[in-house]
Amino acid sequence: MNYRSSRRISTQAVWVYITFAVILQEIATSPANRSPALLPHHFTKRSFFDIQCKGVYDKSIFAKLDSICEDCYNLFREPQLHNLCRKNCFTTDYFKGCVETLQLSDEEAQIQVWIKQLRGAELGGLGPSVSPQNTS
Repeated sequence: MNYRSSRRISTQAVWVYITFAVILQEIATSPANRSPALLPHHFTKRSFFDIQCKGVYDKSIFAKLDSICEDCYNLFREPQLHNLCRKNCFTTDYFKGCVETLQLSDEEAQIQVWIKQLRGAELGGLGPSVSPQNTS
C-alpha cells in the first residue's frame, strides 16, 4: 500500500466518522427522544382538569397563571408550593400569597378575570384590593 492510497482511506474514514456523528446528533436531539422533564407537561388539558378548573381551557392563560406559581416556587424552593399554589384552579391562599409576594398588585384585576375564565364560576376575589365593590 502506498502513501496515496493510505491517505485516501484515512480521509474516507474521517468522512464516515463525521457523517456518523451528525446522524447520532440528529437522533439525540429529535423531539421524540427528549426527556419528558424538559417538556412543559403541566400545560396539558389533563392538568387543567386535575386542579379542578371547569371553565374554558385557554393554554396561554393557564401558562400565565402557572408561571406565577412557578416564580413563587423558584423564590422559596419549597417542594410542594407549586402544587399548593395551583390547587383549586389558582384560588388558594397560597396563590394569593404568591401574587402578593411577587408584587403583582397592579395585575390582580386581570389575574382575577383569568381565574374566573378557567374556573368557570364566580370568585370571592384574590383579596380586598381586587374586589370591585371595594373602592377604598
